[in-house]
Amino acid sequence: MKTMPFIIVNEAFEKVASYGLLPNMILYLTEVYKMQAVTGSTLLYIWSAFSNGLSLFGAFVSDSNLGPFRVIAFGSLSTLLGMSLLLLTSMVPQLTPSCNEPGTSCSLATPTQLVVLFASFGLMSIGTGCIRPCCITFGADQLKHVRTGNNNQRLIDSYFNWYYASVSMSAFVAFTVVVYIQDQLGWRVGFAVPVFIMACSAIVFLIGSPLYVKVKVKESPYSGFIQVLVMAFKNRRIHLRPDDCYNHSNEMDRVELTENLRFLNKACVVRDMNIVSTVEQVESLKSVIQMVPMWSTGILLFTNISLSYPTLQAKTMNRHVTSWFEIPAGSYSVFMVLTLTIWVAFYDRILVPILAKYTHDPRGLTTKTRMGIGLLISIIAMMVSAIVESIRRDLANSNTPVHMSAMWLVPQYALLGLAEAFNVIALMEYCYSELPKSMSSVAMAVFTLSSAVAGLLGSLLINIVDSVTSQGSNVSWLSTDINEGHVDYYYWLLSFLNLVNFLYFLICCRVQRSSSSPVYIVT
Repeated sequence: MKTMPFIIVNEAFEKVASYGLLPNMILYLTEVYKMQAVTGSTLLYIWSAFSNGLSLFGAFVSDSNLGPFRVIAFGSLSTLLGMSLLLLTSMVPQLTPSCNEPGTSCSLATPTQLVVLFASFGLMSIGTGCIRPCCITFGADQLKHVRTGNNNQRLIDSYFNWYYASVSMSAFVAFTVVVYIQDQLGWRVGFAVPVFIMACSAIVFLIGSPLYVKVKVKESPYSGFIQVLVMAFKNRRIHLRPDDCYNHSNEMDRVELTENLRFLNKACVVRDMNIVSTVEQVESLKSVIQMVPMWSTGILLFTNISLSYPTLQAKTMNRHVTSWFEIPAGSYSVFMVLTLTIWVAFYDRILVPILAKYTHDPRGLTTKTRMGIGLLISIIAMMVSAIVESIRRDLANSNTPVHMSAMWLVPQYALLGLAEAFNVIALMEYCYSELPKSMSSVAMAVFTLSSAVAGLLGSLLINIVDSVTSQGSNVSWLSTDINEGHVDYYYWLLSFLNLVNFLYFLICCRVQRSSSSPVYIVT
């Protein structure tokens, strides 16, 4: 128990530092590096995809080679180095494009300047990919070895609650305090604060090193997946017979072989005493493959959550709460975090006991029901976003001096937070429930992969829309000058795509089999 403060503080500080850079980064790229809005948004989507995609690599290295402690320590130092490099871009004039005179066109970023910027993003992505998939499981490892008179599962459940509470509070601090410092004191101070926080995160984590329980690394499930695919391909010409024997593992809970994806069964059939995979490895891979269609339905929601254009909208709107206080443009995403946090607490403590009486499900609503509700809310969120942007654009292009209040952006952020609370949390539960307990780390990695694919999808979408709508000397929907563009049309497009995605979700629910027929096993 003495180790838990070190782990939670490390994760909380890392989240404050990294989340604090995200909201205003589109402004830094467009104002300092003179990028077009489409280029900046594409870069941020790719950065997000790279960071989340590397989580698979971090989980693999942790499970098969170095263990979580070394991976988290390396990730903390890599993130600190990347943030320090980003800080240098705001301090050294030679690392950013320059303007000769006020009012004149500025030069574009040179290859050297872009290399430094991309290197900072890359180092932070490596750090994120190492820290996030390992930190939560490393904390659970500490509690599994605590000697108590009661079941340690209660301690682990409490740890998960504190973990997610720390993540929510970190996001709140990042979206308010850190973003406000960047808005009021400039980029140098605004980037120096995350560097200091990340340095504290790394130091706190390393101080606790003598106290940590460091579990020995076991065989990674990823290597087992590769073995199954190789053996299934090698035995592709084998014809399975009813009297075949199949190889079982002595170190895992025994499971029965199923008829689904039957060609993979050839990987574990025993013939001529050859080395083969185990039934448990085959069924674990089947679980991952069968989970993919339902998992893919949440990708578009992550794309909606990662949109950068609301920050550009807020920049053109009236953000004054009082005559002396103005909310930073990048801080409005805090309403998404607040909605998610409040709803999760309300649902868990109040609604679940009530709903459980009628649904006879201890979770209140089933995971698929909550996922579907989240997808429906995401459609409404994009429709509201389109309507608000249409009104803002009309006012901005009219002769009236009235500036629309940025508080009109709150409903769409609140709806996205509600959609995330329903869909994303249920998707995480779904990933864990569909995979064996021995694959909990894989479940987290698969869940994180959604954000990576969403980043690539978002980058692809905005580039296609920009290319198509700017043909024939037309102004792109996603123009850097959003008053001339039509971001509202892009939101309507996302609304339609979310509707198609919801129909796809219904099809996945319809065709997914709830049970599998076993193969007769000869012993």
